[in-house]
Amino acid sequence: MIRHHSDHVGSLLRPPELLEARQALAAGRLAAPAFKALEDEAVAGAIALQEEAGCEVVTDGELRRESFQSELAAAVGGIEGAGLDAWLWGSWHSDELGDRALPRPPGLAVVAPLRRQRSLAAEEFTFLRCHTTRTPKVTLPSPSLFANLWDPERSTAAYPSFDRFMEDVAGVLVDEVRELARLGATYIQLDAPQYPLLIDPAWRSFYEARGWPGESWLRYGVDLDNSVIDAAPGVTFGVHLCRGNQGSRWLVSGGYEEVAQPIFGMVHAHRLLLEYDDPRSGGFEPLRFVPEDKQVILGLVTTKSGRQERDDELEARVMQAARFVGLERLGLGTQCGFSSSVVGNAVTVEDERAKLSTISRVAARIWG
Repeated sequence: MIRHHSDHVGSLLRPPELLEARQALAAGRLAAPAFKALEDEAVAGAIALQEEAGCEVVTDGELRRESFQSELAAAVGGIEGAGLDAWLWGSWHSDELGDRALPRPPGLAVVAPLRRQRSLAAEEFTFLRCHTTRTPKVTLPSPSLFANLWDPERSTAAYPSFDRFMEDVAGVLVDEVRELARLGATYIQLDAPQYPLLIDPAWRSFYEARGWPGESWLRYGVDLDNSVIDAAPGVTFGVHLCRGNQGSRWLVSGGYEEVAQPIFGMVHAHRLLLEYDDPRSGGFEPLRFVPEDKQVILGLVTTKSGRQERDDELEARVMQAARFVGLERLGLGTQCGFSSSVVGNAVTVEDERAKLSTISRVAARIWG
């Protein structure tokens, strides 16, 4: 299994020229072959940036995606209303930028049986594999992240029960990780921000309205995650947990205590990538629930602002966490992506580069 002590969650800022090209493609002003050439060039640049920063783990920056979770709807038929707003809705908060509430799109729902039309991430992985000698990582959404796509009024003709829909979502992702493993993937990350949302009463009510009390929902979701993880033996899996990340804003506050035991103890992932960049994320005490066979990547470096972390401060916080998880089972990373969707966070490419370099440098200083 992969044991790198440095990592980052995955997404990177989209270059302005790539965003412009995406708009031109959608408007019919740019042909698909020309767009793909520009997209490939942007991804190659993102790979080079990570390598220059000393990253042990390299992603494609999720530059080909509208959002970290959008590829399910892009690759699978049967879902309506899955535009950019489908991945941005919620009550977002920021002390610096102010709060922003975005409504859930009224037309968002699964309305027909899911039909796999293409791979979610095979293109991403094969290009990445051919353009780096570092460990390539592919990110995929956790199955239960898509619970909100099942609507009791619009979805029952296709899926009479919520459980049946969730089984099909997991099945799509099982097929995906098997294909990625066949192509040579060695490290896959499941993004699961939906679990920490349960520390917020409003979000807990949202999920409980679908028939699952909080603890049962956690176990149900982790079982689906495990079905995906177990489909690709020999591949290292990570699970990323955060509290929302869009436009430098967040969804909820609170520590991991309420959700740590069922997630840390039950999920079959080998690496836990956890948000820990500010007091909003709570203390390190919940790490006592991490089993000895799992590695924890401490997301001490923020992607929500350009604030540059100091080496000595990061090292001190790692040592604090080592009171609960042995130092050799820890690593250093970002709290989330730099650009969970095309919207991006309020940081610059130079901020991004500096933060990745800091992670690499401090990890080398601590672990050699």
